Amino acid sequence: MHPQPNSVGIVTPQTAHFDTPIALKSGATLDSYDLVYETYGTLNADKSNAILVCHALSGHHHVAGFHSEQEKRPGWWDNMIGPGKPVDTESFFVIGLNNLGGCHGSTGPSSPDPKTGKPYGKTFPFVTVEDWVETQVRLADRLGIEAFAVVMGGSLGGMQALSWTILHPQRVRHALVIASAPGLTAQNIAFNDVARQAILTDPDFHGGDFYAHGVVPRRGLRLARMLGHITYLSDDVMGEKFGRILKNDVFQFGYGVEFEVESYLRYQGDKFADSFDANTYLLMTKALDYFDPTHHHRVGLSAAMSPAQADFLVISFTSDWRFAPGRSREIVKALLDNDRRVSYAEITAAHGHDAFLMPDPHYHALVSAYMKNAAKGLGI
Repeated sequence: MHPQPNSVGIVTPQTAHFDTPIALKSGATLDSYDLVYETYGTLNADKSNAILVCHALSGHHHVAGFHSEQEKRPGWWDNMIGPGKPVDTESFFVIGLNNLGGCHGSTGPSSPDPKTGKPYGKTFPFVTVEDWVETQVRLADRLGIEAFAVVMGGSLGGMQALSWTILHPQRVRHALVIASAPGLTAQNIAFNDVARQAILTDPDFHGGDFYAHGVVPRRGLRLARMLGHITYLSDDVMGEKFGRILKNDVFQFGYGVEFEVESYLRYQGDKFADSFDANTYLLMTKALDYFDPTHHHRVGLSAAMSPAQADFLVISFTSDWRFAPGRSREIVKALLDNDRRVSYAEITAAHGHDAFLMPDPHYHALVSAYMKNAAKGLGI
């Protein structure tokens, strides 16, 4: 069944253990931690062809390929990464990793605290985009990668790519910032808080220590995902996909599932509650809220972006109302104010924020062309 002809094939996650303590932005310190990652393609002799793919809110290290012959769905950005794909693994060595605080192998709230042997739970410290970048730097050092050919990501992943160019400008040649923003709007922070409140007020949350009680705050996690999912889609896509279709053709005059869209959202919520950790969801949404390159320096975005030396490709999507194209244009303006080389594309697409995950031909052709030029310029 697998692998498909243009797939990276069967891949095996790896774990990097770090014993050097890391001081986090929150003021807390982790004495040690693990990062789980996958790689695709071959690192060249001078290690100049490495690409770091940063994941979004519910993403992880499994970016492309399959973990086994039996796995039905490939990694979350498989349509973008692989042999002959826009991010061509015939040329590039691609790294995907699960961020610190995650729930797919990297150290996070559900991991055992070495001091107690019990899950960290509510004691796991807050993490920020900048913290993730520092852990990614350590992984790059471990792999002997002095500078990335490209750091790329969509949504929260794009924020990490931006942060890389500010914090470590000499270590990024190109940055792809897709469907992202230089900081959340008040509306986005509000959505995140409603989602968090759904989890925090779930009776099974137990202040974050639900592991000890043998339960999962499913109701809260389910509601949080349902709310988030609504914001990832556009009104047009939801209308086209579900309209006002009833499951049983007649009104039931109750509060059960009557409309197809209700059924879909509950399915997505249940699926998410089965696979994601509630504490990780809380941490990831707070990392989104906290990201703001201008905050610590009390300067405008142009000044905050002034350290960046990379070349940029910034992409937005017309129907993305969560991270609207205007937010991407803020990034472009800041880069142009600093005389950086930046290409910008606003893709006409119907899928809303999730468009960055879709195999849109125009979008993929654009990324493919940029990556080929990048490879040529880097002598890859």
